[in-house]
This record gives sequence, C-alpha cells and structure tokens, in this order.
Amino acid sequence: MSNIPSKDQILQWIADNPGLTAKRDIAKAFGIKGAARIDLKRVLRELEAEGHLEKRQKTYRDPDRLPPVSVLLVKGPDANGDLTAKPLEWQGEGDEPVVHLVLRNSDPALGAGDRILARVTLLGQGPDYEGRLIRRIGHNPRRILGVFRAGSEGGRVVPIDKGSDLEWMVPAGATHGAKDGELVEAEQSGPKSRMGLPRARVVERLGDPTAPKAVSLIAIHQHGIPDAFPDDVIDEADRAKPVGLKGREDMRDMPFVTIDPSDARDHDDACYAHADDDPKNPGGHVLWVAIADVAHYVRPGTALDREARKRGNSTYFPDRVVPMLPDRLSGDLCSLHEGVPRPCIAVRMRLDPHGVKLGHTFHRGLMRSAASLSYEEVQQGMDGAPNDKVGPLMEDVVRPLYAAYAALKEAREKRQPLDLDLPERRIVLSDEGEVLSVNFRDRLDAHKLIEEFMVLANVAAAETLIAKKSPLLFRVHEEPPAEKMESLRDTAQAAGFNLAKGQVIKTAHLNALLNSAAGTDHAELINMSTLRSMTQAYYAPHNFGHFGLALANYAHFTSPIRRYSDLIVHRSLVAAHHWGDDGLTGDQIAELDSVGAHISETERRSMTAERDTTDRYLAAYLSERVGHEFSGRISGVARFGAFVRLDETGADGLVPIRSLGDEFFHHDREASTLMGSKTGRIIQPGQRVTVKLSEAAPVTGGLMLELISLDGEAVSHGPGGFRRGRGRPSGGGPKRKLVHAKKKGDKIKKKIKRQRR
Repeated sequence: MSNIPSKDQILQWIADNPGLTAKRDIAKAFGIKGAARIDLKRVLRELEAEGHLEKRQKTYRDPDRLPPVSVLLVKGPDANGDLTAKPLEWQGEGDEPVVHLVLRNSDPALGAGDRILARVTLLGQGPDYEGRLIRRIGHNPRRILGVFRAGSEGGRVVPIDKGSDLEWMVPAGATHGAKDGELVEAEQSGPKSRMGLPRARVVERLGDPTAPKAVSLIAIHQHGIPDAFPDDVIDEADRAKPVGLKGREDMRDMPFVTIDPSDARDHDDACYAHADDDPKNPGGHVLWVAIADVAHYVRPGTALDREARKRGNSTYFPDRVVPMLPDRLSGDLCSLHEGVPRPCIAVRMRLDPHGVKLGHTFHRGLMRSAASLSYEEVQQGMDGAPNDKVGPLMEDVVRPLYAAYAALKEAREKRQPLDLDLPERRIVLSDEGEVLSVNFRDRLDAHKLIEEFMVLANVAAAETLIAKKSPLLFRVHEEPPAEKMESLRDTAQAAGFNLAKGQVIKTAHLNALLNSAAGTDHAELINMSTLRSMTQAYYAPHNFGHFGLALANYAHFTSPIRRYSDLIVHRSLVAAHHWGDDGLTGDQIAELDSVGAHISETERRSMTAERDTTDRYLAAYLSERVGHEFSGRISGVARFGAFVRLDETGADGLVPIRSLGDEFFHHDREASTLMGSKTGRIIQPGQRVTVKLSEAAPVTGGLMLELISLDGEAVSHGPGGFRRGRGRPSGGGPKRKLVHAKKKGDKIKKKIKRQRR
C-alpha cells in the first residue's frame, strides 16, 4: 500500500490531466504495477462512492468539471452576440456551466437547437468554459418566432427574442402568404444568403403580434409548449365516466372545502379540520387533506399518460392556461367542484397542540365539497365580515381550520423554513386581453393556511412511501454551494449586515439575515440575493431533502391535475396500499430517473414562458408612458449595463452601459458591481434610482431606461458626466490601472476575439 497515492493526489492528477483518466493512465502516472493495481481499484471505487469521481465507461472524471470532450446543445447568441451552449451531461454541484463557442471560418454555421461534439477548456477558475467544435452530431431545422417584414423578393423575419437581433431572409416562394407585420413561425431552410443572413421559410402565420391575446401565444410557440391535445388523448378523456363508491371510503358527509384564488381554473385540493377527541391529545387537532384522484383516470401507458408525461405540468398565463390534462378531466371529473361526488386520495393527520404531527393515514375515498371558497372571502370571514356563503361555515369549518393552522405556525417557527419576502405580481386583464392594472398580491393568512396544510400533506406522503419502501419522485432542494454563500455574505456585509460564518449554513441563519434587513432600504437586495444563492429544486427518485423548507422528506402529492410528479406519487401510494391495478408499474419505476429529469426541465420551461409573458404584458402596460420618470432599485449588473426594478410594477428594465457616462466602467462579476474609471462611481444592486423610460417593446418585453439619479444624487449628462458609446479610457492613472489589473479573463477574451477575426 505504500506506493498507492492518496485520494487527494489522485483527484489532483485527474484535474490536471483530464485527457488521461483511465485506470491504466493513473496507474502508469504513479508507477503502480502488479497486485498493487487491486488497491488502486479499491481507492477509485471509494472516490466514486463518495461522489468525488464519476465513472464514464473505463475512465474517471471529476463530476464538478466537464469532460474534455463533451456533447453540447447550442443555445444561441448571448447579449453580446457570442454563441453559447449548454452541456447535456452535467452532473455537478451548483449552477450549470456556460460554454462559450469559438468557431473557425471553416466551421459550419450553428444555431439554437444544434447538438455538437466539442473540446472544452475551463476558463480560469470557472464556472464558464471555452468550446471548440469537433463535429455536429445532430441537426433539426431551427425554428424562430418573429415578425415578418415584407420585401421586394420575399421578406425577412425579425426575431421577438430579447436576446437575439439576427434577422432571417425569406425567399419569395417561402412566405406562406405572410403579410407585413404579422407574427410568424419560420424554419431554417438553408445556409446564409448572399446578404449574410440565414435562409428560412414561414411555416405558420400567427396574426397580429401587438394584439393583446397574442402575448401568451408568443410564449407558447417560442418555448415549444404543447398546447393542442392529439385526437386519441381527447377521445380517451371523453370516454371517462364519474366514479362510484365501489371499493372506496365514503367521505361525502365530511365538510371538506376548497380554498383557491377567485379566478381558479381547477380545484385539486380540499381540507377539513376538527378538534381531536382522543383524551391522550388534549388541545390537539385532526386535519384532513383530500386530493383529486387523477390516478384513477390517467393510467400508466395510456395516451393520456403519455401526453401528461410529455407536458410535465400545466403552464399558467394571465389570460389562459395550457393544461397537463384535457378539460374533461382537469376542469370536470378531476376537479373537486362544490356539491358533486369526486374520487380522492386523502390523508388524515393528527397534530398535538403545538403543531407536531403525531401520525397520519392515507385513504382512497369519494368526497363531496361543501363549498368552493376564495382566499379573500375566507379571510374576510375570519376578520369579522363573512358573506352569505362563508357565514354558515364559520364555526364548524373555517374556525377549526384556522385553529389547526395556528398550531402549525408554532411548529413552523421552530423548524425555520426559508422565509423570503418576494411579492407576487398580479396582472389584471380586460375581456379583450388588455392590461388594466398591475398589482402585488396580498399575502393573507388564508394563503398561508393552505400552503402549510399542503406542505404537511406532502411530508406525510414522502414518509409513508419511504416506510413502505415504495419508489417515488422526491422534490429535492439541495443546500446552497459554499461559494454562493460566500458571495451572499459579501453582499450582506457591504449592506451592513452579517451572515453566520464557519458553520454549516441553515435556513435559520438566512432568516436571521432577512429579518435584520426587513424594513430597510436593503430588504429587496437581501431577499433577491438570498434567492439567487439557492440551488434550483428538481425531481429525483433519490432523497436529498428540501433545504428551503427545512425538511428531510418531501414529495409533491397535492396537485396531480397540474404536475406529473404528483401523479407518480399517487400511483406509488396506490401500489403501496394495494388499492387497485392503477398503481406504479415496474416499467415506470425503471424510468423514474429519466422522468424526474424530464419534468424538471418542463417545469423550468413553463417558469421561463410565464416570466417572459409577464415581461411582455408589463412592457405593453408601460408603452404609453415612455418619457415618464419612475423610482426603483438596481436589481443586478452585467458588463453591458445595469438592471433596474421599478417600484410601481416590479418590472425590470435595462440601463445600457453606453449611456452610463464619459468613462470606462469595469464589471466585477464576483462583487456584482460596475465601477467608473474616472469618478470611481460604484453601481451595485440595492441602490435607489430614478430612471426615465426611454423605450418599451411589448413584442419582446424589453424596457430601456435612462438613469436620472443614483442614491438621490442627480446624474449629469454633460462633459465629465455621461458619454455615448463605450471604449477604453485615455491616460493611465493609478485607479485606472487598478481597474484593468482586476479585470478577470481579459487576456482570454482578447485571444478569443483575435481567433474570430
């Protein structure tokens, strides 16, 4: 064993020699021969088990670094026009790295959606990489959503994506009859034309892009969200029948109620609570949560199941919903409507007076909602002004729910889940789809009550399936990486706050930081910085806990109408309790890894589409106020400018770097600042600003702003103040030299630019 290298030595060798990572390469490097190779193999297996290495066929690599030759998916140009790609096999911790592609003149033109094999090299300390094309390994015609501009020989398509300004040329015979100004979907049809533009053909005409109801339609097409159900799926849903009592517990006399937004499109959860009559639990509560039994209707391997899995989840827009299931199910048979029998899977939970769950049981039954209530009317009832619908339910239904919630609040305080204060915007539309107002949603106790009940039901589902050793998909939220915590700590200290150091970070530490910033000018900065430091939640069959909720066991059980993950959990409960033949199958169990990865991606797709739609509605709402001044805060900085969040609407706009001043601004990515080379002026998140709206583009959702004042100090537009354009500062004062000395990656960027030329 004396000549066997340490684990640290092996890891360092693999990091320094990414192209020589086979076991024989490692053995040769350390002079290991004969029987000693058995010991080396054991050490490598230990490193693999500990998560330090990942075995790929016969080679080992650090899972937190990309292999030297990687399969990439081309994403398209970034804000500076440089082509980027994402790795398709990233398994590391933290954020997924970005690969900046360096193309030779002889390389083929690449577009978003291309799959390529590339040689990648880490840029500095990361997390970004440089990628050089080896070959394109797959190509589907690239599609683009844009506005058609008619010309004498066909026309052009101007993309609506904020991150792209590349136009496409459409030959005369490929316009599909599109008219000037129409929104169209086009498909790449050939290489660049003599004018230097890629060729395309129009495949679909979508009408007026400025029409109010085109906003969500743009997002649906742009992000590839399936919005039309195949005929066999509709036929299958239409054949579904209401469920009887056979084989189910009769819960129709239990006064379950649904509590949802006033404009809710479906009702997939109901609740009921009463005092526990067990003398061993004085002051305790019994809480029931009933969830629509979607598993009865959507069975494994059916057309409905395949389509639901493909969609992954429902996507919600201000003017429409793209459902995971056809309306016959999502809006009817699987929706817990008032006064009609509906199949459900319910969990009965016993709580002590302090909100600690003493036990729980699951039941498959038939329920009948006593009332469909809104958050607002329930809260008004508790505030002393019940309407005619809520009044008769106050004593036997509403007050017991709030009593159970009061106990759960006590348990929540001890658990200390992450308590971010991030107001949610509510866009109010007219019947024609025009924006009437943009408000921030009130956070009522009625909202928090339902959220807490659903969290507890999700915990109960995870605990039951773990105890029964039944496969499932967990909702995983891993703890934030150390480097992001260090960045948050720096941000907090710069704002005058402290974040605990030198210990395992817990949500209680983050809540202490959030509480200390509450009510100050830095509250939004600290909340947003804390959010950005979190890892992204995902679905997986392996349980790594939920950091944000401070829970060891967590799975999504409460929304099977709109999330495929919850349907998987329902099927696992059916199988574990032997309730029928519609439970989780062996084939599905074998695919849980891939299903989890897929629905995690569809969830991110929906979130992006919903966010883009909100941006477009906000731009449309503000387009009539171009030239007006607004107050706001710096919400982020980039090398091309500063982002500002407006107080009134929460909309984000860009102050371009070219308009910031008659000086060179250095971007420090780690510190998240822009610093002027002449004035030393620092622009960073959290600063109060007054800006003028100079441009609002509803089609792209972009807002361009002009800086008027920074932290209450008026900004000059004269000599020594602001200039147009961007360039290097003249002269060479000490401060300017310091700025250029600090600029990371400068040499690498110059090298890349020379290679492109």
